Amino acid sequence: MLSSVQGLLAEYEELQVQLSDPAVHADAARSKKLNRRYAELSQIKTAYEQLNALEEDLAAAKELAKEDEAFAAEIPALEEAIPGAQEKLRRLLIPRDPDDGRDVIMEIKGGEGGAESQLFVADLLRMYLHYAESKGWKTEVLDKTESDLGGYKDVQVAIKGNSNDPAQGVWAHLKYEGGVHRVQRVPATESQGRIHTSAAGVLVFPEVDEPEEVQINQNDLKIDVYRSSGPGGQSVNTTDSAVRITHLPTGIVVSMQNEKSQLQNREAGMRVLRARILARQQEEAMAEASAARKEQIRTVDRSERIRTYNFPENRIADHRTGYKSYDLDRVMDGALEPVVQSCISADEESRLAALGDQN
Repeated sequence: MLSSVQGLLAEYEELQVQLSDPAVHADAARSKKLNRRYAELSQIKTAYEQLNALEEDLAAAKELAKEDEAFAAEIPALEEAIPGAQEKLRRLLIPRDPDDGRDVIMEIKGGEGGAESQLFVADLLRMYLHYAESKGWKTEVLDKTESDLGGYKDVQVAIKGNSNDPAQGVWAHLKYEGGVHRVQRVPATESQGRIHTSAAGVLVFPEVDEPEEVQINQNDLKIDVYRSSGPGGQSVNTTDSAVRITHLPTGIVVSMQNEKSQLQNREAGMRVLRARILARQQEEAMAEASAARKEQIRTVDRSERIRTYNFPENRIADHRTGYKSYDLDRVMDGALEPVVQSCISADEESRLAALGDQN
């Protein structure tokens, strides 16, 4: 562990030099990347120095206790604090997902359950918006397709963080939300009070920091414009402001109709397209990233669920981590942090186990 820390401390010193160069800050994407890494290494440096200080204090207390017994009283507390400091440093040394500091684009889609599923999409959107607000993140609904009963067939939202620390990044927290979310409750349309099971799908993509990060040839794009539509398919605009962008090499299709301006819809569509292409590139380049993305189920099948929201029992359960609590009402109001932290902890334990297997 000591040798790996020394290498990271050397990298920390080198980053300090780079970040003192005004030319670095002229390149926004590079500056953001270096600042994220600097914030990550700063935590490791602090934890290492705290551990060193405790070990030095313990050695000094033991030495001084030979001449003055008063110093012996300090020894137990120092010995008790050192393992915790060691564990903190060990966890900080777990290789971090390089995308953790990125902002995200989230898509929520209705699945099995028809109108009830679409109402649940609206509930999930509200939950994520309130959660983002509690974290101080900014949100922007890029596009939405409303359903007849006030829900959404699908919705896309951009979520932007407020910290250079990757551990506090939006992707670091929301990447675990990708997959099928199952809801059990009595639908508003149910006259006999029977509990129904429906499902909605969530996809989460790390957003591209700068457009130049993902190169897109304009000749590879097929762009169609059409009139936006609302619930029931009726036209809600008199001009062709909605945009559908098809990336021919990958077959990725993005549609936007939220804004009244064709230009605004095109810009929002390109943001989503870059994020999807970035995810596709990472899938192809990294086996680990591919495995993680595959967990974000593309087909909204109730049997392939990651989480269940049981309204009659006020219960939420995450089927990957075993997390369960009976405060679903609070979770739906945005108190999602304990659920997210259960996923982060499970991921850390898995990475620690992998490190142990390598040693």
